[in-house]
Amino acid sequence: MKRSFALLCLLALAVVLRAQPDISHIQLDNRIYANGIRSVTLSAGYLQDKPIISLGGGEITLNFDDLEETSRYVKYTILHCTHDWQLSDMNPIDYIEGFMEDEISSYDYSFNTIEHYMQYHLTIPNDQMRPTKSGNYILYVYDDTPDQPILTRRFMVTEDVQAGVTGSVHASSVVADRFTHQEVDFVVNSGPYAVRNPIMTLHATIQQNGRWDNAIVGLTYRSGFPGEYSFDYDDGRNTFPGGAEFRTFDTRTLRTNGDRIVGINFNHRQNHAYVVQDDARPFGAYESRNTLNGGCYYHNIDMENKFSEDYVHTHFTLKSPFPFTEGDVYVFGQLTDWNILPEAKLHYNEQYQFWETDLFLKQGLFNYQYVLVPQKGGPIDPSYIEGNHYETHNDYAVYIYFREEGSRYDKLIGVEFFTAGR
Repeated sequence: MKRSFALLCLLALAVVLRAQPDISHIQLDNRIYANGIRSVTLSAGYLQDKPIISLGGGEITLNFDDLEETSRYVKYTILHCTHDWQLSDMNPIDYIEGFMEDEISSYDYSFNTIEHYMQYHLTIPNDQMRPTKSGNYILYVYDDTPDQPILTRRFMVTEDVQAGVTGSVHASSVVADRFTHQEVDFVVNSGPYAVRNPIMTLHATIQQNGRWDNAIVGLTYRSGFPGEYSFDYDDGRNTFPGGAEFRTFDTRTLRTNGDRIVGINFNHRQNHAYVVQDDARPFGAYESRNTLNGGCYYHNIDMENKFSEDYVHTHFTLKSPFPFTEGDVYVFGQLTDWNILPEAKLHYNEQYQFWETDLFLKQGLFNYQYVLVPQKGGPIDPSYIEGNHYETHNDYAVYIYFREEGSRYDKLIGVEFFTAGR
């Protein structure tokens, strides 16, 4: 009997101290894996707030729609990552207080919509799960078992006491990029953190407009003295193409044409909206306008009820005086989850001589741009269609990570935000 009891205790301990789940089939970034999952948002507050909380307070909220309304047993866990988004060398029990996984049991059904869907909701931290270490995290949502992924989202947890970060955004110091690129310079005051080997233990990440595909990760300091470290480079390693102000459209109402919508109809039991024809502008002059910097905001102004936003086949057309010989062009922004999606690829319409595609999008206010995916590989290129301007109003986030001597993880000790052109 004693032997059996001891065996049961060992089995229970093994469950509690289990290692990271096998996630070799997913990527540690923002992705959607399951069919029918759309309109994913993860934020710490209203609209565009970054998914960042501190160890001592705050919460982030996940919302996503399931258009298939299939029978899913939706569960989630969180995974701690290094400053460069690799899995940390820690067991989940080292950074999770509570259960290692839990069910997402909060959901609502759409109301009075043509396209029916379920919207799931999750808030972190909660009574079942709370992160206990600062740093980078992946929120991993899956169907019953971790080998059936639904989606992944990145979020960050900061230390309660933070290092100071001061800086600015200005035109690039590289002469050739003076009128097309923006440079993010900053100084870190480590404050209470004793940084003894900064070149190895102190790293910075710079993020433009909430994107991760072009983020500068693992930047080390250029100069400084104990307690103050400068990340002021003049060789281009901390610069971004300025791009152009994002294009916009508004489908918050389907009763009349919203901003930059030239037509709305209902065909084959589906809503359709037509965005005004766009023109390629790689060499045009800079045009100033207020935008969400690539973001989107889901809303239906015709109904006061929650979950009344319908889905709309949104049609895009692009007129270009030159062929796309360098690669393929896609619609891009938060409306595509900041990813290159097959359905966002533009196809040439021989009859009308423009490029077109349509996306099935929830009602709302949207920003977007056109990007080139080069045939030869390499990073996506918005400037091929949109052009580059150093005056563009881009948002930047700077994250400062520090790994203490003897520690197995990167603390997030500082966060600061900057805006170019404002």
